[in-house]
Amino acid sequence: MTALPDDPTRRPLRVATVPFATPYGDAVAPDGVVRVGPDVEPSPWLDPEHLTAHAGEVDVLHLHGGYAHLTVPEMDAWTAAVRRCDVPLVVTVHDLTAVDGADSGTHPGAARTRARAHLRALLATAEVVLTLTPGAADEIADRFGRTAIVVAHPSLAAPTPGIGRETRLVGLHLGELGPEVAEPLELVRSALSGAVSGGGRLRVDVHPDVDLGTRLPDLLELADAGDLELVRSRPEDPAAWVRHLQELHVSVVPQRARTHSTWIELCRDAGTRAVVPGGGHPREQWSDVVLYGNDPVTGLDGASLTSAVVAALTRPAPARVDAAWRAEQLAAVRRVHAQVYEQVAADHASA
Repeated sequence: MTALPDDPTRRPLRVATVPFATPYGDAVAPDGVVRVGPDVEPSPWLDPEHLTAHAGEVDVLHLHGGYAHLTVPEMDAWTAAVRRCDVPLVVTVHDLTAVDGADSGTHPGAARTRARAHLRALLATAEVVLTLTPGAADEIADRFGRTAIVVAHPSLAAPTPGIGRETRLVGLHLGELGPEVAEPLELVRSALSGAVSGGGRLRVDVHPDVDLGTRLPDLLELADAGDLELVRSRPEDPAAWVRHLQELHVSVVPQRARTHSTWIELCRDAGTRAVVPGGGHPREQWSDVVLYGNDPVTGLDGASLTSAVVAALTRPAPARVDAAWRAEQLAAVRRVHAQVYEQVAADHASA
């Protein structure tokens, strides 16, 4: 690759990110880069006609996600348009598995099949591939024959001073009870068993808009009986999420196993022990996690979740991560992104 020469008069690089705005994408965006919208979902940059009409308005196209709705032929058509328009594509692989609950084909593995086909087309087209852990980079090399640059998942928010944790309080955030949270009642019962066995208590958090009387009446019964605390909230940004987590000794990630987890990073900054599904590479993000079984294929292993919660409660709560180290990590990740953007733009400018 050819680096762009230093030139104070050179205009900033124009980068179209897909999706336009996410906590991770916002955090890693380097200074001096103009991010090109619009800020809508699904991104119009995933439309071959929009891309063709506006290719001259961007220097780099960076794909993080937001494309699970595309069919395989649609993804093939889009990657063909990327090559035809000669826009350099950078892809960050956040997940090497299908989106939970996305199966919509004629067989249960339709989403996994589609996800593999999407990645195959994307990684055959991308100028540069990024991912978040060495284990994911090894998978990408083995499965797709591409070398990926490993960049860490940086901090998204600092803890709020003055908020302390309740010792032995276990949190289970079910959110909107979307398809990514399978077997919610079994998750609750297993986490509750672990919390009680570990000498603690369970707090279950559900989005205020969810009709629990229809969706999960047994949870209401458990709350009414005093077996657990039911909270209805929806923190709106990473800082609010970290404040939420600071109150907990342990937080259970209910989503089935994924390659990487933003929730781990939020727990890390909050100083909250994370109980996460095995599979993927969570321990490469943060070694201080406790694993349980919750696989997209085999489903929830309730006994392992109970045991993991007990184990998490009997360990001292982790210290909050060093803020100065996190700031250095974020600066390094932004430098990598700036270098990648400059290099791929220079390659196309000189071609």
